[in-house]
Amino acid sequence: MTTSVAADPTLGKEEGVAGRPPGNGFIPWFRQHLAWILIGAVLAGLVAFLAVSSVSGTKDPRPLSSRNPAPDGAMAVAEILGRHGVSVTTTDTLVDTKDALADRRGSTVLLYDPRGFLDETQLQDILDAADRVVLVKPRLRTLTGLGQGFRPGGVVPEATKVLEPGCDQEDAVTAGRVSAQGSIYSGTVVCYSPSGNGSGLYAASDDGRVVVLGSTDLVDNQHLVSEGNAALALRTLGSNANLVWYLPGVGDLAATDSTPTLNELAPRWLAFVGPWLGIVVVLAIAWRGRRMGPLVFEPLPVVVKAAETAEGRARLYQDSRAVGRAADNLRAGTLARLARHFNLGRDATREAIVDASAQRLDRPATDVRFVLIDFRPENEGQLVQWAQEIEHIEQEATTR
Repeated sequence: MTTSVAADPTLGKEEGVAGRPPGNGFIPWFRQHLAWILIGAVLAGLVAFLAVSSVSGTKDPRPLSSRNPAPDGAMAVAEILGRHGVSVTTTDTLVDTKDALADRRGSTVLLYDPRGFLDETQLQDILDAADRVVLVKPRLRTLTGLGQGFRPGGVVPEATKVLEPGCDQEDAVTAGRVSAQGSIYSGTVVCYSPSGNGSGLYAASDDGRVVVLGSTDLVDNQHLVSEGNAALALRTLGSNANLVWYLPGVGDLAATDSTPTLNELAPRWLAFVGPWLGIVVVLAIAWRGRRMGPLVFEPLPVVVKAAETAEGRARLYQDSRAVGRAADNLRAGTLARLARHFNLGRDATREAIVDASAQRLDRPATDVRFVLIDFRPENEGQLVQWAQEIEHIEQEATTR
């Protein structure tokens, strides 16, 4: 019984397979489904990206935006004001700003318009609807449109790092000194003047309804913790329970009813100078455009050496890989010189040149004909070897 079992190879193999521990089948399965695993990973990454983008979609990359957490943003001030009971409403258009002011009486408007999108009428609408307007680093067009007597007064010197209030305004006195670089303005109430010349980093109207801050450093996230910047910004913007944070855009540009014509855009003096300029242009065209006669071909007195011409052609053949053309030129030159040496005349045939060369070299005519006429090199290496052979035949035939 034992002998029969051991002698059966099939039974031995079955016991050996059954006796081994089960192998690891993860690697073959992973290789088989690798494509689907990669597709699933890409889809999962895409879903994660969309989820993160939707969560962070409320961020605004514009400078001094209340939804911008970057150093040049102003999310910190908006968050602090919101925690202290101030309702902050962010608007991007004039229509939304008017709607927000209509729903909330006694509101403060922060206006940051670095490109001067708003005109005088739009600024007056905001001033009439808001209880207080705070402008951050306004342009001359914005100051003129407000009509509150504000004027630019220069900039804060770079060497000036800290500015003292230097005024009796309650917010400025409470905030103390600030650290900011920017523009200074003149107004009825002026604080933080770097030179005491009537212009400062903080300017306000007589009734306090309009406040001008000459630097974004007083509001942005990066400089908020410097000196009394945070205190000044919070007291200036948090005087009312409602704050409308307005950053104008291109959509707020006032559109005119009619497009100006070319006559309206052109200066007045063009009506007098224009006809004269037209006459001058016509005369210039007639003068320079008159017929100058046919072209004349003149031979240039240039002499080129034969060696330079041959070298130039050789380089052209080399660059274009023209092995056949170079071989034909070498063959023609060799046959012409041999014919002239044997006094065969210009009308001598190739066979006559081959026969004369074979007799002079005492070699079979078939061998000489193969080298001089029949052989066609196919590459540059064969061309060089063949050129050496025909040169050797020419030298040997002309020296005997």
